[in-house]
This record gives sequence, C-alpha cells and structure tokens, in this order.
Amino acid sequence: MKHSYFFAILLLVFMNSCSTDDSNNDDQPSEKNYFPLENEAFWTYDVEGEFPGRDSLYVANDTTISGNSYKKLKTKELPFGFYTSSLAENSIRKSGDKVVVSGSTNVDLLEGFPISLDVSDFVLFKENASDGQQLSSIDGTFNYQYEEFPLTFNYTMQSVFQESLESFSVPNHDTYQDVKVIKIIVSLEITSIFSGGGIDFPISILNPQDVVVSTQYYAANIGMIYSTTDINYTLSSDEISVGIPSSGSQNIKEYLDTYSSQQ
Repeated sequence: MKHSYFFAILLLVFMNSCSTDDSNNDDQPSEKNYFPLENEAFWTYDVEGEFPGRDSLYVANDTTISGNSYKKLKTKELPFGFYTSSLAENSIRKSGDKVVVSGSTNVDLLEGFPISLDVSDFVLFKENASDGQQLSSIDGTFNYQYEEFPLTFNYTMQSVFQESLESFSVPNHDTYQDVKVIKIIVSLEITSIFSGGGIDFPISILNPQDVVVSTQYYAANIGMIYSTTDINYTLSSDEISVGIPSSGSQNIKEYLDTYSSQQ
C-alpha cells in the first residue's frame, strides 16, 4: 500500500475494529443529504501530503449485512488519502440522520505484516447533532508479533460532531453552503515484553497519545468536500528497536475536485 511503515496505523484503527454506536436510540429523520449514496455516485479528490495523488471514490453496488442494506464503496486504484483509504472496500448505509460504516479490510500495519479486523456500524456522520457531541466511540486491544518482540496495541477511536456552518471556503478552492464538520480522533498505546535473565520486563513503546486527528467537512447534497488529517507520534522507548521510526509527523489534505450522481 502507498502508506507503508508506521503511518498505516491510521487505516488499521479507523476502519478495522469492532465498533459500537453510541447513538443507536436517537435516530432522527434526515432533512438533507450530506452523503449521497445513489449507485454510480462518485467523488474525485486531489490529495496533498507525503504521498500526493488523486483518488476516485464511488458507490459500486448494493450489499446486505446482517439483514441491513448497504452500499459498497470502492476506489478505482489504491487510494492516497486518509478519507478515501478508510472507506474503500467498506459498506455504508444511512440510519435516520446517521451514516454508519461496516466491513472488513486487510491492512499492512508494518511493511509485510497484514492484519484483518472487522468494523460494525461505526457512526461516521450525524446530521442533527449538537456541537461537541460524541457520535461513536470504540476501544480495543490486539497483539502483534514483530520478530522477537510481542507488541500489544491498545486503541480508542471516536467520532465527534464539531459544528454546523452556513458556508465554508475550502482553502484556495470553492465555497460551499450548509456544511457539517466531523472530527475523527484515534488514540494509541503500544507496549511490549523484554526478556532477560529469565525475567520478563514490560516496556512502553508508545505512551498513550492521539496519533490521528482527522477533520472532515460535509456539504449538503454533495458529501465530503475537504479533509485535513494530522498523524503524529513519538515512541517512548529507546531500549529496544522494533523497526518503527522513533517519531513521525504528517498532514494529509483531500480536496473535492468533482462529484457526480445519477440523482
């Protein structure tokens, strides 16, 4: 995949975890369409960042999961952006004024080490939310054997409704009316065990920290128009080498270029 080494964690945690919906009982009627899901709807995005490029995300077909009808999202080629990478090959549906995502994805956390996990109805968007309202929250743990080091990953992820805007001007691009802002925050901790003299010692590889903060802007009757994602981390242990750079920082911006729908 284009995002090799440690930054691939943004995909692993964002779309590949068993999720819970904190808003199952507060569905409200949707007044507008902030995520069009007609078959053959597609969006193209210009991506800026360490891996610049152009992504095409589209609604490919209908699918059914646990009795619920979803739309399958795909990209024409391997995606560059955080947003498109997170949604590609996953299934999405509307539930009242919410948009939820389900699916399963194989991801290279570290080069050559694929991981496959599931996601179930994570709330990506909610139209009638109040500023600062948490939409979904998940947490979990998984283990990973990297050479002689057993790594334990503890993660949390939440989606938060930020605000509603009458209009929003995408930096150096177009101005859109009636925009909703969503933030995705991923926190991560990594620990390991070091064995010496017949004794096992716990070691912190990555202290708990927000490694991904993605702010996404959705315009009525169009969908996601702009996303800016910060990925930052600093490892806490210099005692062992686990093949991960000691720190990293990256910003990924995705700008909507075109949107088309059969509606």
